[in-house]
Amino acid sequence: MDRSGSGDQARQVARKLREMIIAGRYAPGEPLRQDVIAEQLGTSRMPVREALRVLETEGLVLLVPNKGASVAPLDPREVGEIYEMRVAAETLALRLAIPELSNARIDRAARLQESVEAGDLAAFGRLNKAFHMTLYEACGRPRLLAHVAGLNDLSDRYLRLAIRALDYDKRSNDEHRALLDACRRRDKPAALNLLEQHITVAGQALQDWLETACS
Repeated sequence: MDRSGSGDQARQVARKLREMIIAGRYAPGEPLRQDVIAEQLGTSRMPVREALRVLETEGLVLLVPNKGASVAPLDPREVGEIYEMRVAAETLALRLAIPELSNARIDRAARLQESVEAGDLAAFGRLNKAFHMTLYEACGRPRLLAHVAGLNDLSDRYLRLAIRALDYDKRSNDEHRALLDACRRRDKPAALNLLEQHITVAGQALQDWLETACS
């Protein structure tokens, strides 16, 4: 058996399922039947099974013995944990990145921010993540960056549901522009403080909204 080919298929299936869960195409708690997914994606059940295990480790899927897989439910406590972890990981990434930030990289982040402001809300999560990652990538820490990217995917799942109710996009845009200004000045303390507040306030607003919505 071509194990490398099977692994590639599983990664492709995991990527597609991850995108669909984050986009809300699979609802929280919805069963994920391996045979149905395999047919939809034109593959066999084995890479689907492997992909579901990967997504379980990422917190997007629940695997219950004798019951199968389902989309992980939304949980206000999880939001709090995700955003606490984001503060720790992303401030570390930015702290390491700022001394290495080039003007060209900051300009790329600024262009992404323009796309965020010009785009529709459906694209907000993807562009928002790209904005942050463009700044952080200068840190040169692949494992840290992978961790940050995964946390952003988890938080995006929640943010997509609440963005209209929270009117979050305008506030986020203002904070992004302030962060860019601090990075251009290479003002590390200001940039780190802005980033910490940006993530903390968003996380608390999401948690409060979800607690109200679930009550």
